[in-house]
Amino acid sequence: MELVVGRVAKSHGVRGELVVEVRTDEPELRFAPGSSLTGRLPKAKQTQQYVVESAREHSGRLLLRLDGIGDRTAADALRGLLFLVDTKDLPPSEDPDEYYDHELEGLTVQLGDGTVVGTVREVLHSAAGELLSIKASEAFPPAGREILVPFVNAIVPTVSVADGLIVIDPPEGLLDPE
Repeated sequence: MELVVGRVAKSHGVRGELVVEVRTDEPELRFAPGSSLTGRLPKAKQTQQYVVESAREHSGRLLLRLDGIGDRTAADALRGLLFLVDTKDLPPSEDPDEYYDHELEGLTVQLGDGTVVGTVREVLHSAAGELLSIKASEAFPPAGREILVPFVNAIVPTVSVADGLIVIDPPEGLLDPE
């Protein structure tokens, strides 16, 4: 299984730098100069290897330069490129309260009384923190709608990857349709 660790948002400047949306807790390791990255363009099946020439932070964003990408035209052609790692290459987390996104996706979400809220579609990363995007079950009509739940201990007290289960204790109104 592949895990996305970054996405090219756009080009920056005229020398081929890329603005990268980081989706990893270790950007300094994943995007270190000299490291090799596997990239895949949207809707493409083939991947390609890229070598990081340089990486720097600028205005809170990661700017990346890749070997062989020397101008704005080449950089623009990589817009939307996903940087991927194979999940089997990831080290296990040393913290029992930390999870990789792919470990949470597909887990069943239920209330403390056993009522099934739905299934985790994906983990969304925002400036305010992580959110679980949950596909609502029949118990929370309309079924299939998206429910966003902040991924914080006060609301998500129990996560069991082994059991495929997340138990939530939402504040009143959080699960109500808008």
